[in-house]
Amino acid sequence: MTEPPREVADQQLDCRGQRCPRPVIELARHIGDVEVGRLVLLLADDPAAVPDVAAWCRMRGHTLVRSAAPEFWVRRDR
Repeated sequence: MTEPPREVADQQLDCRGQRCPRPVIELARHIGDVEVGRLVLLLADDPAAVPDVAAWCRMRGHTLVRSAAPEFWVRRDR
Protein backbone atom coordinates (compact mmCIF):
# COMPACT_ATOMS: atom_id res chain seq x y z
CA MET A 1 0.00 0.00 0.00
CA THR A 2 1.09 3.56 -0.63
CA GLU A 3 1.17 6.71 1.44
CA PRO A 4 -2.10 8.01 2.91
CA PRO A 5 -4.11 10.18 0.52
CA ARG A 6 -3.34 13.85 0.72
CA GLU A 7 -6.72 14.90 -0.58
CA VAL A 8 -10.29 14.65 0.56
CA ALA A 9 -12.28 11.62 -0.52
CA ASP A 10 -14.78 12.19 -3.30
CA GLN A 11 -17.24 9.85 -1.59
CA GLN A 12 -17.46 8.77 2.04
CA LEU A 13 -19.40 5.70 3.15
CA ASP A 14 -20.04 5.33 6.86
CA CYS A 15 -20.61 1.63 7.50
CA ARG A 16 -19.52 1.62 11.13
CA GLY A 17 -21.67 -0.75 13.14
CA GLN A 18 -22.52 -2.83 10.07
CA ARG A 19 -21.38 -6.41 9.89
CA CYS A 20 -19.98 -8.49 7.06
CA PRO A 21 -20.80 -8.43 4.20
CA ARG A 22 -22.61 -5.06 4.36
CA PRO A 23 -19.56 -2.71 4.16
CA VAL A 24 -18.29 -4.41 0.99
CA ILE A 25 -21.79 -4.43 -0.50
CA GLU A 26 -22.06 -0.68 0.09
CA LEU A 27 -18.61 -0.11 -1.42
CA ALA A 28 -19.62 -2.11 -4.50
CA ARG A 29 -22.89 -0.16 -4.80
CA HIS A 30 -21.19 3.24 -4.62
CA ILE A 31 -17.78 2.86 -6.29
CA GLY A 32 -19.42 3.87 -9.56
CA ASP A 33 -20.52 7.18 -8.01
CA VAL A 34 -16.98 8.53 -8.40
CA GLU A 35 -14.92 8.97 -11.54
CA VAL A 36 -12.04 6.66 -12.39
CA GLY A 37 -8.96 7.72 -10.45
CA ARG A 38 -10.93 9.25 -7.59
CA LEU A 39 -11.15 8.11 -3.96
CA VAL A 40 -13.82 6.54 -1.79
CA LEU A 41 -13.36 6.54 1.98
CA LEU A 42 -15.10 3.57 3.57
CA LEU A 43 -15.51 3.70 7.34
CA ALA A 44 -16.03 0.19 8.68
CA ASP A 45 -15.32 -1.18 12.15
CA ASP A 46 -16.20 -4.83 11.54
CA PRO A 47 -12.96 -6.85 11.89
CA ALA A 48 -13.91 -8.81 8.77
CA ALA A 49 -13.69 -5.60 6.72
CA VAL A 50 -9.88 -5.73 6.76
CA PRO A 51 -9.53 -8.87 4.62
CA ASP A 52 -12.86 -8.38 2.83
CA VAL A 53 -12.11 -4.91 1.45
CA ALA A 54 -8.60 -5.95 0.35
CA ALA A 55 -9.97 -9.04 -1.41
CA TRP A 56 -12.79 -7.07 -3.06
CA CYS A 57 -10.33 -4.49 -4.40
CA ARG A 58 -8.10 -7.24 -5.87
CA MET A 59 -11.04 -9.05 -7.46
CA ARG A 60 -12.64 -5.90 -8.89
CA GLY A 61 -9.48 -4.16 -10.10
CA HIS A 62 -9.44 -1.20 -7.72
CA THR A 63 -6.61 -0.02 -5.47
CA LEU A 64 -6.73 -0.16 -1.70
CA VAL A 65 -4.63 2.95 -1.16
CA ARG A 66 -4.64 2.77 2.60
CA SER A 67 -6.12 0.38 5.13
CA ALA A 68 -6.02 1.53 8.74
CA ALA A 69 -9.28 0.36 10.28
CA PRO A 70 -11.77 1.89 10.51
CA GLU A 71 -10.60 3.83 7.42
CA PHE A 72 -10.29 2.17 4.02
CA TRP A 73 -9.21 4.46 1.18
CA VAL A 74 -10.12 2.94 -2.19
CA ARG A 75 -9.22 4.37 -5.60
CA ARG A 76 -11.53 3.52 -8.46
CA ASP A 77 -9.32 2.17 -11.23
CA ARG A 78 -11.90 0.91 -13.74
